[in-house]
Amino acid sequence: DPPPDLGGYNVTPDTSHVTRFNIMQFIDIKQQYKRYKPAIDARIQAVLDHGHFIMGPEIAELEQQLAAYVGVKHCITAASGTDSLEIALRALDIGPGDEVITVPFTWISTAEVIGLVGAKPVFVDIDPATYNINIDLIEPAITPQTKAILPVSLFGQMPDYDRINAIAKKHGLPVIEDGAQSFGATHNGRRSCGATRIGSTSFFPAKPLGCYGDGGALFTSDDALADKMRAIRTHGGLKRHHHPYLGMNGRFDTIQAAVLLAKLPHFQDEVDARGRIGARYTQLLSSVLRLPFSAPGVMKGNTHVDAQYTIRVPDRDRVGERLKAAGIPTAVYYPKCLHEQPVFGNNGYRWGDFPAAEKASREVISLPMHPFLSEADQDAIVSELRKAL
Repeated sequence: DPPPDLGGYNVTPDTSHVTRFNIMQFIDIKQQYKRYKPAIDARIQAVLDHGHFIMGPEIAELEQQLAAYVGVKHCITAASGTDSLEIALRALDIGPGDEVITVPFTWISTAEVIGLVGAKPVFVDIDPATYNINIDLIEPAITPQTKAILPVSLFGQMPDYDRINAIAKKHGLPVIEDGAQSFGATHNGRRSCGATRIGSTSFFPAKPLGCYGDGGALFTSDDALADKMRAIRTHGGLKRHHHPYLGMNGRFDTIQAAVLLAKLPHFQDEVDARGRIGARYTQLLSSVLRLPFSAPGVMKGNTHVDAQYTIRVPDRDRVGERLKAAGIPTAVYYPKCLHEQPVFGNNGYRWGDFPAAEKASREVISLPMHPFLSEADQDAIVSELRKAL
């Protein structure tokens, strides 16, 4: 089966030359369903029985549990991680003429929503070790038009939000964490989506906590901001036929909330399993190539949920083809930086402006990673990778 998390674009492994291995899963959602099938089926059936498919009781139940898990007062679910980011920007009254600082090495949603509200994404380069925002470059990018900082916790690890928040406070700016890949990670004892004024995540099926369709959520401890984000999510109002804000239809489906409620009791075990599998990859490959950088030694208490296990190789495309020929699926997050995309062609950036991001985009490749990856499959992946290298 194709890897399910390529931003809506699926890539099927070439199996025409497979000789030794059955086709393995890049992310094994099927096995997860088999393990939790009774609970998932029962939760979905309950929604079918009560018939409240939009904003049913499971929505409030899930929001309460997620807020408690993250450690904030409010969770506001949304129709997708993209919608949740746009809702956050709208709630902060960001619009035409404004600037939002973010990174060029991420999925397009991060910068897309900035453009959708009429603002301009201002890119700063990444840290080549963690792939997260280079914090030293944030303050020089701030102008009188800057209205927010939107870092991305890429591949499952948070940047140093203590430093980012200090810069933001100095300049009176809100910070929005794009935690689409890092839900379950921690930084200095705070969970992803709970370290900034607003946290946003995605429940796309292949995320660390995924539903069976699109979905997302926002997190905050600001009461007024939470009410405003709830209103914007529901056509700009909290009461029917009363719309104080220009909103959107960004509600989360009740059936998808039911799926997450069935999965949530197992989530921490899955996070722990990802950590073990990621550590084993690192142990097996540490003498071979450049591996993901986990920062507990640099940022005390930092944990990585390994949403992707991303390595770097100079001849990425050749290595990927060799692995595909052996029946091992891979994915590239991301083959182009956002300043290379035509939609941002008028923003004034050119090749060479973000060397760390540009180099990463030509070298990164992600190996199969999910909580149920067996040691036998992992050994096969490592063996074929060594041959390809």
